[in-house]
Amino acid sequence: MTRSPSKKSWEVIAQEAQDYRDSTINTLSPAPPDVPNKLPKSTFFLPCTLLDPAITAITSLAPEKLLSALASGQLTAVAVTEAYLQAAAVAHRLVNCLTELLPDLALPRARDLDAYFQQHGKPIGPLHGLPISVKEHLGFKGLRCTTGYVSHWGNIAKEDAHVLQILSEAGAVFHCRTTVPQTMMHLETDSNLYGVTVNPHNSSLTSGGSSGGEGALVALRGSPLGIGSDVGGSIRNPAANCGVYGLKPTAFRIPTDGWGYLMAGADHVESVLGPLSTSLSGLRVFMKAIIDSQPWLTEPALFPMPWRKVELPSTVKIGVIWHDGMVAPHPPIKRALRLMAEKLKKAGFEVVDFPPYLHDEAWAIISSLYYPDGGEYDAGAIDSSGEPWRPLSTWIIKENPCVKKLDVGKLTYWLEEREAYRKEYAQHWNRLGVDAVLCPVGPGVAPRHNTAKYWCYTSQWNLLDYPGVVFPVCKVDTGLDPLEDDFEPMSGHDADNHKLYDAAEFHGVPVGLQLVGRRFEDEKVLRIAEILEAKIGFPFDDS
Repeated sequence: MTRSPSKKSWEVIAQEAQDYRDSTINTLSPAPPDVPNKLPKSTFFLPCTLLDPAITAITSLAPEKLLSALASGQLTAVAVTEAYLQAAAVAHRLVNCLTELLPDLALPRARDLDAYFQQHGKPIGPLHGLPISVKEHLGFKGLRCTTGYVSHWGNIAKEDAHVLQILSEAGAVFHCRTTVPQTMMHLETDSNLYGVTVNPHNSSLTSGGSSGGEGALVALRGSPLGIGSDVGGSIRNPAANCGVYGLKPTAFRIPTDGWGYLMAGADHVESVLGPLSTSLSGLRVFMKAIIDSQPWLTEPALFPMPWRKVELPSTVKIGVIWHDGMVAPHPPIKRALRLMAEKLKKAGFEVVDFPPYLHDEAWAIISSLYYPDGGEYDAGAIDSSGEPWRPLSTWIIKENPCVKKLDVGKLTYWLEEREAYRKEYAQHWNRLGVDAVLCPVGPGVAPRHNTAKYWCYTSQWNLLDYPGVVFPVCKVDTGLDPLEDDFEPMSGHDADNHKLYDAAEFHGVPVGLQLVGRRFEDEKVLRIAEILEAKIGFPFDDS
C-alpha cells in the first residue's frame, strides 16, 4: 500500500472523495433513474418502482439462480452486470452505501466472460458472471483504500487482495465498493469522508457496521453477494439490521492477505472476511468457491482444510441463549427466539436452554485485546488530518476503560485469559452437548444512529473464534412487541438498552437471529441453517 502525503484540509479531501464517487456513477449509460428529492423513511421497495422491470427481473434472482442462468446461457454476464450497476447506483442514492461504482472494470470483464462462453460453450468457473460487491478496505490494485480515515485518502493498493484474485479466477465480476466507518470499529457505518449509511427499512436507524454499506446494498438488491469483514460483529450486525444473510467464518479459512487495515496487534482478536447475501445459499456459494481453490497454497497462514460434507445426527440439538446475563434483548428479539424455538420443536429438533457462561468476562478480555497500543494508531490516523472524531470512535477508544497500552506482561496476561476462557467455554458446550446455539445478534433491532454501543452478542463469538450464520426471522410489530411493564434491569447496560426501545419507531424493521457453531464447524452450522430454512422456512409471518 502506497501513501502520498496531502496538505489539504479534511473537508476538501472529503469533498474530493464524494465527487469522485459521484463521477463513477455518472459515467453509467444509460444514466440510472433519479430518486425522489424527498425520500420516505423506508426506501426498501423503491428500487422496484424506479428500475426497469427487465433489471429487477435479474436483481430479484438469488445468487444460485443467477449462476444457473449464466451457466446455461439464459443470461449474459453483460446483461447481469449492467442490471446490477444500475441497481447499485439507485441503492446508493437511497441510503448512501457506495464509495465507488466500477463500470470501467466490470463491463469489460463481463464482455470477456461472454466471449469465453461463446467460444467454449461453458462458464469460465463456478462464479461465472456473478456480480460481487466489496467492502472498501479490501485492496484493489490502483484504487484508493481509505478504511474510513481522511488521512488514508492517498493510500493506493499495489495489488488485488488475495480473496479478490480467487473470486476473479472463479469468474466473479466486481461492480462496486461499499462504505465503512471511521476506525472500522463501529456497529454503524459513518465517516467524515462519505457521511452516514442509513438503513433501507428506516433512515432514522443504522444499517449497522462496520460492513453497513454491504448490508444496505444487498438489502436493496444492489448486489446479490458482498464481501464484509468481522472482528466484533461487523458482518452479522448489518446482516441482521438490514434483513439479509451473513456468515462470520472461523478465522484462517478465508484469505485476508491484501486488505487495507489491521489494528496494531489485531492478530490477538482474529478478524475475518465473509459473505453477505440475498440468500442463504449465497453464503455457501462464496465459501465453497474460495476454499475449493485451496488458498492455503499461496497464503500459508490459512488452514489447509477443504470444504467438507457434513453428516448430522438423526436429531439435531439446538441450544437457545435467551439473554447473555448482562443485557436482555428487546421484545422483538425475544419473540423471534420464542417463534424459532417453537417451530424447531415442531420440526423434530431437540431444543434446550443454553445458559450463558461468563459473557461479561468475555467482553473484558476482548475489549482489552482490541487496542493493545492503547488506540495510538487510530488516534494518530484521525488526528493527522484534522478530521473530527465520530461519536462511536470516541466511545470505543476514548471512553472504553479497557483500552490501555499493554506492555509484554499485560498482553501476555490477557492472552492467557483468552485461552483459559476458550477452554472453559468448550467444556461448557461439551456439558450441554448441543450441535449449534441459537441466539440474538444484538440486544435489539437496528438502533438509532450513534447508539450501537453493546457488542457482546456478537463479539462473544469473535473471542471464541466460533462461526455464526445470521438470517432474517420476522419484523417488528407494535401490536406484538410492546415494552414490558415489569422490566427489572440486570445491569446498568441493561437499563441503558431498555431505554433505546421504541416499538413505534422500530415497526416494520427486520428481526434477525444467529446460529453459532464451534470452531471450524462452518460447514456444520451452515448446513443446520439450510435444514432450518427447508423445514420451517424464514423469514416467516409474525403470526
